[in-house]
Amino acid sequence: MGKNKKSIVREYTQAIIIAIIIAFFIRTFFVQAFKIPSGSMIPTLQIGDWLLVNKVVYGIKIPVLRKTIVPFTKPKRGDVVVFIYPVDRSKDFIKRVIGVEGDIIEIKNKKIYINGTAFNDTHGVYTDSLILPRSMQPRDNFGPVKVPMGHIFAMGDNRDNSYDSRFWGFVNLDDVIGKAFIIYWSWNREIHNLRWNRLGKIIR
Repeated sequence: MGKNKKSIVREYTQAIIIAIIIAFFIRTFFVQAFKIPSGSMIPTLQIGDWLLVNKVVYGIKIPVLRKTIVPFTKPKRGDVVVFIYPVDRSKDFIKRVIGVEGDIIEIKNKKIYINGTAFNDTHGVYTDSLILPRSMQPRDNFGPVKVPMGHIFAMGDNRDNSYDSRFWGFVNLDDVIGKAFIIYWSWNREIHNLRWNRLGKIIR
């Protein structure tokens, strides 16, 4: 192989390595892609949505240790966040923040109350008219509980079909990966069709 060919190979190799390092750096600290596998956030998020998560919005964390070294802000009520599932830390969950530190959360017959006041639940959707008693399960009647410091209380928008903080408890802020902000791809696998109207949709 001539010197020119070796030089070209070397340049391509260096470019690929640099691109991989940059991509890894961006994914680790700034933006990460996630796919929606379940319907717990319907209608906000559909099964087959691919979204981007802003990992730096709440602060800069040390990878692996997940400790925030440069805090910016904390998740606010209404934010759609991705976090490490407390029951199985090999999985990531996505839910909406309902309660923040110090909030007292109570659910009465599907109605959410925060600090004793009825919550203006503009994102919640209920598809089951049946109201389950507290003695059966916490879906429709829950609490009151106080959100501990350093934690959030999260629920899926598809309230009757979401496995969330009502069942497994609070989310540690150290386990919050970031805030979901845009859908960049959406595929309806049932009919093998691209959902054009969802591409570029801002997540609210």
